[in-house]
Amino acid sequence: KAKDYDGIEPKKQAGHQPSVYAPLKESKADFSEKNQEHHSTKSQSRSKFRDQPSIGKQSQHLAKNDGESQSGFHKGRTLLLVLLIGVPLLYVLWSGMPSLLDATLSSRNTQILQVFRAQMKKLKDTYKSQDPDLWRRTHVFLEKHLNASHLHLEPAILLFTAGQEAEKALRCLSNEIADAFAFSQNATTIKINGADKAILDSDTVKLEVDNELSSGFREGKKVAVVHRFELLPAGSTLIFYKYCDHENAAFKDVALLLTVLLDEQSLRKGLTLQEVEEKVRDFLWTKFTTSSDVPSSYNSMDTDKLSGLWSRISHLVLPVWPEKDLPVKGCT
Repeated sequence: KAKDYDGIEPKKQAGHQPSVYAPLKESKADFSEKNQEHHSTKSQSRSKFRDQPSIGKQSQHLAKNDGESQSGFHKGRTLLLVLLIGVPLLYVLWSGMPSLLDATLSSRNTQILQVFRAQMKKLKDTYKSQDPDLWRRTHVFLEKHLNASHLHLEPAILLFTAGQEAEKALRCLSNEIADAFAFSQNATTIKINGADKAILDSDTVKLEVDNELSSGFREGKKVAVVHRFELLPAGSTLIFYKYCDHENAAFKDVALLLTVLLDEQSLRKGLTLQEVEEKVRDFLWTKFTTSSDVPSSYNSMDTDKLSGLWSRISHLVLPVWPEKDLPVKGCT
């Protein structure tokens, strides 16, 4: 029995070990599981607690984005309104600019023409012996040049002529018509006297006349009157190619008035304008070709050069008749 007991007891003890430690293992497992559950719950709580500021930040960020979107929308709407109002306004102003400029130019042009007409009316009332055709043609010719609506392709060239008996009237009238033209544009007149240059060297006169005309026109003078054109040295007159050319004149928005005093005592009033023009042409032909410079000189006059010159200065040739009572002003 003792053996049996001794042999059996250990086995029983060995057999009883599972029943003794199993509850402990279970308890440990349960504790571990509970501990993990508790830890998980606690972690979830902490995670939720930590996520609350993130949610708040996201809410703030969304609110901020929403505010920026609304602000951007308002800015876009304002910009759209500015464009809708500004673009048509700019178009109206831009399209109106030419009209305003045209109106300004038209107003100035009207004023110039009115002043010129008033001045010419005074002259017509003073120089009562002149042919009506002189006033009509001079007025139309110069007024067309004053009118800004006409493109200036060439200068206005007038040639006044007279017999010996009308020398004073020729000087006075040409001066005053030139001054009226200049005065209407708030300018002054260039005056060149051929008699003062008659005995000078042709090249010298050519340079002097060129300088007087160029400097005067550059300074803003609008008209030049050249008295006693026939007394200029023949070769010097070739400088007028530069100023009277139909296409390539140095200054196109100006007028030149030339006077030629014929050798004969008087001009018949019954002459037509064509006959007057031919009479002046023949007179200059004789004057310039017979008293020309040395024929071999480049600046000398010949028939070909004179033909070219005449075609440039004979745009309008008008006779001047003598006057009994002339004003002292403008006749010196």
